[in-house]
Amino acid sequence: MGQKPSNLDKEVTLQHMQGLYLKFATDCPSGNLHLHEFKKIFGINSKSTEEESAFMDNVFRSFDTNHDGHLDFMEYVAAIHLVLRGKLEDKLRWSFKVYDRNGNGCLDRQEVRHIVTIITKIKIRDEPGVPVDVDGICDRIFDSVDKNKDSQITLEEFMEGAEKDPWVMEQLKLDIGPCDWFIDQNEKKP
Repeated sequence: MGQKPSNLDKEVTLQHMQGLYLKFATDCPSGNLHLHEFKKIFGINSKSTEEESAFMDNVFRSFDTNHDGHLDFMEYVAAIHLVLRGKLEDKLRWSFKVYDRNGNGCLDRQEVRHIVTIITKIKIRDEPGVPVDVDGICDRIFDSVDKNKDSQITLEEFMEGAEKDPWVMEQLKLDIGPCDWFIDQNEKKP
């Protein structure tokens, strides 16, 4: 009944997840996780790129469901489960929230361009010099997904567009190998 692990990602075991929960309890005895602590847990530090830091800002905001500036334990547990083991539909809904920086329920070109720029820079950091046309990517996303051509992408359009076109799916879902990244971060820690 469980979801099979992706061939692209290593499996994050229950032991790995328990380690994250223990880390939360140890690092956040108040029961609240603030942005700087969130970044620290996930390996974002002064050596991280600006794009990695900006991405984590957006991720944190998307998980702060009550918008109080911190994650309580339940928000944290939901976040970890979604990112590391969630179903594709749930990940797409979450991706939409990350894109929707102003929280109005629609994505405009600026919001899409912002996240596409960040994700593209993270994905190609190991391949510097690879030309990337962010505006071209955004144009293609809007051409494929914005069905009523109002320069806004609704959640429904976002989900339908991702399901119908594998290229659009690859651009919209915020899947940058979270399981591999998480395991690598844990292996680096003393």
